Amino acid sequence: MSLPPGLLISAPASGTGKTTLMLGLLRALTDQGVTVQPFKSGPDYIDPGFHRAASGRASVNLDSWAMREELIGQLLQAANGADLVLAEGSMGLFDGVAQPGAFGTGASADIAELAGWPVVLVIDVSGQAQSAAAVAKGFALMRPETKLAGVVLNRVASPRHEALVRKGMDDAGITVLGALPRNTSIEMPERHLGLVQAEEHTKLDQIMASAGAFIAEHIDLRRLRAAAQPTLAPTAPAARAKPPGQRIALARDGAFSFVYPHLLDSWRAAGAEILPFSPLADQAPDPSADICWLPGGYPELHAGKLAAATAFRAGLRAFAQTRPIHGECGGYMAMGTALIDKEGIRHEMAGLLGLVTSYQKRKMHLGYRQAELKAQMPGLETGTRLCGHEFHYSTIVEQPDAPLARVLDANGVEVPETGSCRGLASGTFFHLITEAV
Repeated sequence: MSLPPGLLISAPASGTGKTTLMLGLLRALTDQGVTVQPFKSGPDYIDPGFHRAASGRASVNLDSWAMREELIGQLLQAANGADLVLAEGSMGLFDGVAQPGAFGTGASADIAELAGWPVVLVIDVSGQAQSAAAVAKGFALMRPETKLAGVVLNRVASPRHEALVRKGMDDAGITVLGALPRNTSIEMPERHLGLVQAEEHTKLDQIMASAGAFIAEHIDLRRLRAAAQPTLAPTAPAARAKPPGQRIALARDGAFSFVYPHLLDSWRAAGAEILPFSPLADQAPDPSADICWLPGGYPELHAGKLAAATAFRAGLRAFAQTRPIHGECGGYMAMGTALIDKEGIRHEMAGLLGLVTSYQKRKMHLGYRQAELKAQMPGLETGTRLCGHEFHYSTIVEQPDAPLARVLDANGVEVPETGSCRGLASGTFFHLITEAV
């Protein structure tokens, strides 16, 4: 079955308006009866939730650094049954790491080229006029394999300003698909790891409706759809991720939500059963589970509540006596001895590991990671090589336990966040995407 045509929404830099355009397009086209399949380029847990709210379809992450072409081809099958594909890029269109990974550098342009999608480039034209065309022309010429469908002008100050920018684009041979005046009413509130999660918005549908109406008014939707090209998906079979157990107790709530759907889908496809529980509701992992998995999230925002969740903490400790528990990032912090919040208050955590972390003095830890396990973790043997990413602001105050892995950044430089393990408990700030091949 052939996949529907698609486009990739990108920009010269972060903060230019990609997400606003993406969400508005998803809702505007959905309101017109178009079935749109969203994707997100790069490691991101937040944007896909908003994509789903805008389109009604689950969004899927695609990553050219961590994922091989076969896996991306498999994930692209999510577009079956849709009329159109829209993928949202990350950072600037060509931004990636210096050394390629699975097949690319992590740049959004890699995904656009692999899938055959032309790029809609969002350009912030505030503070310039005809000069914006030079930016667009440079992007059109940077990589010949990356096709530019056209541009959307963002933060246009006035009709006169728009006319000047359009004149420059016309002279440069760049198609303008629409022009957006500044509109703060649909900008998303942010927190330290990016946008606030979709499920936390009390007026989410109202925001999506406003975004859809705004985009429908200012974008030539018919012309934009006509610029889409057929989706090209590699057809070689991809190896599925091995589940860490047969029955997996998975922490799942506002504090622990960062786990990639392709991993859960692979686990289920291999016959594993997911047993969700909520630490914030003071629930313990299901005692019938083989292993417990604590994903990343925002435990630092709920540290007091987690410290008071006595059934959850006692349940974790009892579980770890006989079965493995693994935590990623926020889950790792919750498995530690203590978490210090931004006010400097120390909150006692589960104590499965000696880890003490602090969010009082924020420092960004960001980037792709390669890990080689120095000890077992659920479902993975010592020596297994993994691909993933790290993104947090917390600082390690104490980490007395044995390291879980040797961890390198995308350039092969060793990083200090090795994770740790004690008994049947293991954890890391490293978010798993795939096993390395």
